[in-house]
Amino acid sequence: MPIADLLLPEFDQEIAVTRRVLERVPDGPGKGEWRPHEKSFPMAHLAQLVARLPGWVPMVTERDELDIMPKDGPRYPGYSIESTPTLLAELEKNAKAGHDSIARTSDEEFAKPWHFKRAGETLSSFTKYMALRSTVLNHLVHHRAQLGVYLRLVGEKVPGMYGPTADEPWGKHS
Repeated sequence: MPIADLLLPEFDQEIAVTRRVLERVPDGPGKGEWRPHEKSFPMAHLAQLVARLPGWVPMVTERDELDIMPKDGPRYPGYSIESTPTLLAELEKNAKAGHDSIARTSDEEFAKPWHFKRAGETLSSFTKYMALRSTVLNHLVHHRAQLGVYLRLVGEKVPGMYGPTADEPWGKHS
C-alpha cells in the first residue's frame, strides 16, 4: 500500500479534530492577546499556527528544504490576531493543500531527504516522510494540545480529541 494511502486517513482525522478545537477559540477584545505565561504565545498566535501547520505539507513534500528565516529572500509570515471564522477558513485552505499534496506524493518522493533550516543553518534533516510526521503532524498535535489547555484556562469548553473531556463525555465527539 502506498505511503500516501496510509497517511491520508490520519491527516484527515487530525484536521477534523483541529477544526473542533479552533471552533472553540474565543473572539473579542483582549481574547487573542491572552497568554497563560509571559513566555507563552498569545492565544491568537497559537491558534493561527495551528491553522497554518497543515499548509506545511507542500513545503515538505514538494521541496527539498525549508529555510524559515532565509538571509536573502521572503520570510515566513508573522502572526496576527484573526477572528475564529478567519482561522477556520485558513485551516480549510491549508488542509486542502496538505491533503492534495500527500495524495500526489509517491513513495519514492517520501524517501528523499528534506532539510529544515534557519538563516542557512541546517537544524534538522529527515526523509520527507519523517519530516511530514514530525514537522507537520506531530507538531500540529503538540500545538493543538497547547491550545486545548488555553481553552480550559479561559473557561471555554474543550472538545474531545482522542476521547472524552470534562466538557464532552463519550459519544459526544466524532
